Amino acid sequence: MAQPAYEWRPPVEGWSEDDLADFPHDGNRYEIIDGSLHVTPPADFRHHEVADEIRAALRSACPPGWRVIREIGLRVPGGNTIPDLLVLRPSAPDNGNWADPVDVALVVEVESPNSRRLDRFVKPNLYAEAGIESYWRIERTSNGPVAHLYTRAAAGHYQLHRSVNTGECVVAELPYAVQVAPATWVV
Repeated sequence: MAQPAYEWRPPVEGWSEDDLADFPHDGNRYEIIDGSLHVTPPADFRHHEVADEIRAALRSACPPGWRVIREIGLRVPGGNTIPDLLVLRPSAPDNGNWADPVDVALVVEVESPNSRRLDRFVKPNLYAEAGIESYWRIERTSNGPVAHLYTRAAAGHYQLHRSVNTGECVVAELPYAVQVAPATWVV
């Protein structure tokens, strides 16, 4: 028997985290930004492969107690997002579906055609406003991945610390010392 279609009627006061539990588990990402619902279709294989390689690099450099989590919910001012990767501090609880910004040291977003504008313009502002100290945006180019590493400025927004092109290798200091080598993220 086919499941009934979900009725996409927004609440008068806007969407909330509680509404997310009622959405279908169909592979789409359902995120809420300022009460508006954003639906992103599943990412392609290459997107997931790049995210997996970055996760492996972060995990291999991870100090004891730190965790690198894929696609878990993050509470942000005015909503909820689902970043590609989060680095959680040792003090973060080890259960639940949603992380609080105080427990997050780094957010990583791997751009896809369907998420490029959100990853470049909307989400960094939300993550900075939430107080998360570091943000990495991974741009997928025809030459391979390029890592744009941002740190939170005193004014509450992100500043580009540096971009790391395919073929380059640097050590990022935040959230902990980790080698950033985009050429190794290509499978």
